[in-house]
Amino acid sequence: MSKVTKNIWQGVTVLMALGTVGFAGHIARDLAHGDGHGPSMPFASQAMAETGSGGPLGLGRAATEAEVAAWDIDVRPDGAGLPQGSGSVEDGEVLYTEKCAACHGDFGEGVDRWPVLSGGAGTLASDDPVKTVGSYWPYLSTVWDYVHRAMPFGEAQSLSDDEVYAITAYILYLNDLVDDDFVLSQENFAAVRLPNEENFFMDDRAESPLFGAREVCMKDCKTEVEITMRARVLDVTPDTEEGEAGGAEAQTVSAETTEAASAEAPEPAPEPQPASFDAALAAEGEKVFKK
Repeated sequence: MSKVTKNIWQGVTVLMALGTVGFAGHIARDLAHGDGHGPSMPFASQAMAETGSGGPLGLGRAATEAEVAAWDIDVRPDGAGLPQGSGSVEDGEVLYTEKCAACHGDFGEGVDRWPVLSGGAGTLASDDPVKTVGSYWPYLSTVWDYVHRAMPFGEAQSLSDDEVYAITAYILYLNDLVDDDFVLSQENFAAVRLPNEENFFMDDRAESPLFGAREVCMKDCKTEVEITMRARVLDVTPDTEEGEAGGAEAQTVSAETTEAASAEAPEPAPEPQPASFDAALAAEGEKVFKK
């Protein structure tokens, strides 16, 4: 049996497993009457006659409404695709503690290397950004869809719609985006905006003049690469005479700077002033205390 014929027989097996026995039978019958190297021309003309040029191939069957509904569970940022239902922060806390806290922590801080869900506000521009629902995610629909589609871990799509609403509401509460009496539903879903939404925008590089008129240079490339500078800190430069000299020079400058700083007398610390009562800060503290 040639390699081509072997591959075709494997395809016949797959088609029969998919339930397309009639179509697979045509191929098998053609192979049996062919030259052993592949389908003969009569089969090709017969297939064209039965299916029609450019028409359906007669493979498989149409998906049922239940099968389509099982896949059609995505939710858009404007709330399209959301099912009817609602869930409160109070109910979400119970569900979150039971089904989510083992991985994500009681307060969304994350356990071990599991994802952090809360906190991180104002850290995106820092050297160590914390990307959470409250600090980074752009749309609440992403939270709802992810919880509904993939959570809890190992028990995906086991939550009811009301339970997904409740857990999503509690995640908002963990990020100080809603109050403890908040109830999330299909009606008010689109009104909830996450803080980082405005920092997400459509990719405009195709229309941008900066990238649109940019031509990639593919000629007159450099044949040699010359090192013009070496790092002289944190021992990242290999030990060479130049590197050692630079390291000694840096150590000398550091020592001189330290001596000059120690020679200056420190200024006396200002007397601490009693802090005035901040009602807004007290309200925030009360909210944290409730958690």
